[in-house]
Amino acid sequence: HTPMYFLLSNLSLADICFTSTTLPKMVMKIQIKSKTITYAGCPTQIYFSLLFALLDNFLLTVMAYDQLVANCHPLQCIVIMNPQLCGLLVLVSWTLSVLESLLQCLMVLQLSFCPDLEIPNFFCNFNQMTQLACSDNVLSNIVMCYITVLLGCGPLVGNLYSSSKIVSSIRAIPSAQGKYKAFSTCTSHLSVVSLFYGTSLGVYLSSAGTHSSQSNATAPLMYSVVTPMLNPLIYTL
Repeated sequence: HTPMYFLLSNLSLADICFTSTTLPKMVMKIQIKSKTITYAGCPTQIYFSLLFALLDNFLLTVMAYDQLVANCHPLQCIVIMNPQLCGLLVLVSWTLSVLESLLQCLMVLQLSFCPDLEIPNFFCNFNQMTQLACSDNVLSNIVMCYITVLLGCGPLVGNLYSSSKIVSSIRAIPSAQGKYKAFSTCTSHLSVVSLFYGTSLGVYLSSAGTHSSQSNATAPLMYSVVTPMLNPLIYTL
């Protein structure tokens, strides 16, 4: 259980930091009835929200690998998922998240915007900001597609592959009690992965498809508030 607890602690840290980038500003807007954000504050919010969202994505993929090893190679789990490998995987996750979020933030800073810009969301979103730019945003859209395919679909494929191998391994267990015990160990992870990618897809589609603030608010709220809140509850239960 040690590797999973180590990864869960990093996931909890990422969730706390992610909600801290959006919720305080949202609460302040409700309290003082102000819906403004400075030009410097918007790229800063984009950077940190992307950083911890990407970190969530990578950590869930690492946890999927840990689940794969625990279910398919239980006797070698301690040897394979040693502290050195766990630390290296988390370090790589942090590094990739920092670099990719920095790249997207720099792309936003290269764009020019009209005065009194209205963002149809309660926090700054990279995809929406590139759409609202007054300057040419072709390069930003290319970067967005590259990141979505490489850093979104890649970990998703890894999670799906891990899940399929785990299901195949569980089906090979002869006893019903053994199947139930094995399945119960990975149910929480599958629930969190489904919740994360489901709400992420909702945020991407809502920011890409419509400019209505009411329709754009539900998916980001689920993604930035509900999902991080449910993660510790799901793993605890």
